Amino acid sequence: MRYVEEFRDPKAAKSVLAAIAQVADEIGATRDKPVHIMEICGGHTHAIFRYGLDKLVHDGIEFIHGPGCPVCVLPRSRVDECIELAELPEVIFTTFGDAMRVPGTKKSLMQAKADGADIRMVYSPLDALELARRNPDREVVFFGLGFETTTPSTAFSIQQAAREGLTNFSVFCNHITVPPPIKALLDDPHMVLDGFVGPGHVSMVIGVHPYDFIAQDYGKPLVVSGFEPLDLLQSVLMVLEQIRDGRAEIENQYARVVPEHGNPASLAAISEVYEPRPTFEWRGLGEIDESGLRIRDAYAAFDAEAKFGIGYGAAKGRAVVEEPEGAACGLVMTGRCKPTDCPKFGTGCTPEMPLGALMVSSEGACAAYYQYGGARATEAAE
Repeated sequence: MRYVEEFRDPKAAKSVLAAIAQVADEIGATRDKPVHIMEICGGHTHAIFRYGLDKLVHDGIEFIHGPGCPVCVLPRSRVDECIELAELPEVIFTTFGDAMRVPGTKKSLMQAKADGADIRMVYSPLDALELARRNPDREVVFFGLGFETTTPSTAFSIQQAAREGLTNFSVFCNHITVPPPIKALLDDPHMVLDGFVGPGHVSMVIGVHPYDFIAQDYGKPLVVSGFEPLDLLQSVLMVLEQIRDGRAEIENQYARVVPEHGNPASLAAISEVYEPRPTFEWRGLGEIDESGLRIRDAYAAFDAEAKFGIGYGAAKGRAVVEEPEGAACGLVMTGRCKPTDCPKFGTGCTPEMPLGALMVSSEGACAAYYQYGGARATEAAE
């Protein structure tokens, strides 16, 4: 298959759906509960609802939405720290657009910009580097945010800044890794998960083997998936076939993009620039050991936390910030409830006036339900 249309072919989809139904019936004959499959990536969540896959698959399958959106899992305290940095008079704060409207405890970056902070949306950290070159009398801070997918570009930018001696460029590092929160979910006795659809873009960088522990230690299958409807349906079928056969393996449905061992150049840059943090806070999951990355001492001159004494780099420590009152962000983030179960969904929390990142992020589960949920979103709003 070479063209996107082929991955959206209705006839092919019907064939895969029929196979899914057959395998699901075979599994259902031996158990009295649905098969719970967690799609880890928020991009997968949006694809599922955009194409109505949740309605097309067998009734014995339930999708559980995982913490696969780096904007969504960012705790409000880190947003507050972004704003604290951005409001420094000497700082030009740069960020990707999807983080602009995420609310902190008092305001969002968008509101801080309206209040006068010099906050600029960029398309890559290279844009922030260029701003640093053009504004030698200002401190340019890039909001480094994302899973392993975006980490290499930030690492390459830090390396370039070091080569050029750009002392007015730094990164507020919030890069996080996917495997540790999956382990945290699997260790949670309240979570019932039978298998996983793994994030294809992350595996494009790290490969498939960082997930081996899921099969080896927990006996759960994971299939790395692409993002088109047929990708997802085939991945669900592959997970179901493993469950039916009593297997637990890490399989790669997205082999046209994902190499088994990842991207060597990207992995080398990540290893050179970053090291695991002892701990990092995730929204809805709390502190998870070695789940975040920090800038190594060799590149400390480009670490905004160290340069400005903020966040984990502050001697005073970090304050714990509670979730918005009445909102179920943490429960939705960890798959414990659906967005429409939140009492604020569609009423106190909308894309125009969000309480949490799940409603504003392009990969947020609440945004997916609100945008593609149709009657469900309407009913919740009423």
